[in-house]
Amino acid sequence: MAKKDKKKGKLKQKLTDKYRLVVLNENTFEERFSLKLSRLNVFVLGGIFSILLISLTTLLIAFTPIKEYIPGYSSSKLKSDALKLTFEADSLKQKLAILENYTKALKPVLTGEISSEEIDSIQIEARQTTIDESKLDATKEDSLYREKIDRETRFSILNNSNSSVKIVFFAPLKGNISQSFDANSKHFALDIIAKTGTPVKAAAEGTVIFSGWSAETGYVIILKHNKDFISVYKHNGNLLKQQGDFVKSGEVIASVGSTGELSTGPHLHFELWKGGYAINPTNFIDFK
Repeated sequence: MAKKDKKKGKLKQKLTDKYRLVVLNENTFEERFSLKLSRLNVFVLGGIFSILLISLTTLLIAFTPIKEYIPGYSSSKLKSDALKLTFEADSLKQKLAILENYTKALKPVLTGEISSEEIDSIQIEARQTTIDESKLDATKEDSLYREKIDRETRFSILNNSNSSVKIVFFAPLKGNISQSFDANSKHFALDIIAKTGTPVKAAAEGTVIFSGWSAETGYVIILKHNKDFISVYKHNGNLLKQQGDFVKSGEVIASVGSTGELSTGPHLHFELWKGGYAINPTNFIDFK
């Protein structure tokens, strides 16, 4: 026990012993400055400096474009191009399926399964087919009935056009709702969590009246629909439609991102307006 205490005392003394670091002028040996240091102070200062250097390097890589030069990280432009190529590949796949069906329909003719004589006979029969136009003329009773119906329904289309036409909204994104619509806190939207790059779809057919960038909400796209409805999509990572474009229901218009100063992570900020008033999107759309 005595030996261990002596060793501990020597180690403590080595760490706490003071040393003086003196800087002298080489020509005049004049003392410029001096520092009193101990081994413990050197270890502590070295550790703090190392932690600060590692933290600053991590922040520099994480929040600057330098990370694009590190293997394993992809640039935002590369992600945008990959997303566009994915959508184009899907469109090409659909066109290829149409061409395959068209080729299958022509195959019997090209392979000779249907002879030219059979084709000619079909064309001759089609030409020889005549229509008795006298049978197409309406009878007197039919004409009177049509006139009666026309009087009764002449103005019904105009009077009921606004009430009969309805809009069916679709969920622009499926996911968990992190913040619901709350008029009291002036949160006139739904925040839907999703992975970065997830396609954002149009809630209904309409026209793009705004497609651009704002400092607070990042990439924003706004659609105008029938019945004076307006839908707003904020914090997108990428916009696929421009102002003036007409989009159909369920058509991909953007991708999920986390742009803008007010964004707290990858999500979609979705708003629905009617006649200048914000309405709760869950009253019209099922997001589950």
